[in-house]
Amino acid sequence: MTPVELSRTVLRAVRRAVDDGELSVVVPPQALVTVPGPGGCGDYATNIALQLARPAGQSPQRVAEVLRPYLLGAAGVSDVVVTGPGFLNISLRAAQGSVALVSEILQSQSQSQSRSGVRFGYVERPTGQVVQLHAPHEVRAVVVMDVVARVLRSQGALVRTSCVARPEREWTEVLGVEVDAYGTPDAPAPLEVNVRPVPAAPADPVALGRDAGRWALLHPAAHDRPRVTSEYLSQREGNPLFRVRYAHARTRALSRNAADLGFDAHPGVVQDVRVLEIALADHPRILAATATQHAPDRLARHLLAVADAVTPFLPTVLPRGEEKPSAAHRARLALAEAAGTVLAGGLSLLGIDAPDHL
Repeated sequence: MTPVELSRTVLRAVRRAVDDGELSVVVPPQALVTVPGPGGCGDYATNIALQLARPAGQSPQRVAEVLRPYLLGAAGVSDVVVTGPGFLNISLRAAQGSVALVSEILQSQSQSQSRSGVRFGYVERPTGQVVQLHAPHEVRAVVVMDVVARVLRSQGALVRTSCVARPEREWTEVLGVEVDAYGTPDAPAPLEVNVRPVPAAPADPVALGRDAGRWALLHPAAHDRPRVTSEYLSQREGNPLFRVRYAHARTRALSRNAADLGFDAHPGVVQDVRVLEIALADHPRILAATATQHAPDRLARHLLAVADAVTPFLPTVLPRGEEKPSAAHRARLALAEAAGTVLAGGLSLLGIDAPDHL
């Protein structure tokens, strides 16, 4: 069960509770499903009880207890625990959680007609949202605006970008930024600058090249001054960009090696990988939050979390010695390929290359 499917399951539970007279509310159009916060448990959590408490005229804890048996009866749900002020913490059966998630990610890769897999986490159709992004004439602001525009478009928004002055040639040619317009437009009122992270000056990210330069500007939060140093060019574990790209390259190498051994990926149950599965399942939510908050650092940190979760798992994928490929190997390979798909798609939205060989 994917987060999207679980959200629908939560809404069905609310609808059944309303139909049975347990709750008197209007069923909301969506239910937020996230990873559990501090004090939570299970695979996912939802705040739907807190959302419905006031219109239902009941406490969040009471609403959560009403919804709990409806969720427990849903296919794929193994346990539901109420924590805190009324959060519903949901545990999924392993087969439901893993197989459906990996299948969805690999299907998105196939539909994109490329190995970048950028469609996982995208909305299905335009939302009608129109966004104008306007940045000062500063390299970090322009790079951040470029990525925010990419992610907003992945979430169905129509986006136009502009800068108060023409971007430097190096920013466009080396760092690969794209800006729709620049200067002061002919409008009743001047545009308000709405992309303004802490500037990178006096450091020059252009010297690092496109991939390392963009990562150095995007990985820190907007209120932190970026450290633009040559560390992002090093191929060692202390470099977060290297860890993300290395994990991606390893997943691609596994696919090549598996093909040489005569087997391919097939989604199946994989034991003891819940941290990785949760990180992958959280990708659509991270894209939505990145778009809403104009915060590409959230996506960069998420990719690092996926990379750190998948790397220890990769040595278990291929058969060892005289061992023959089995269904377990195919399932592990599918999970590894799904992680590689998420990493490649996320790097693509950051404007960073995801090489198959590193």
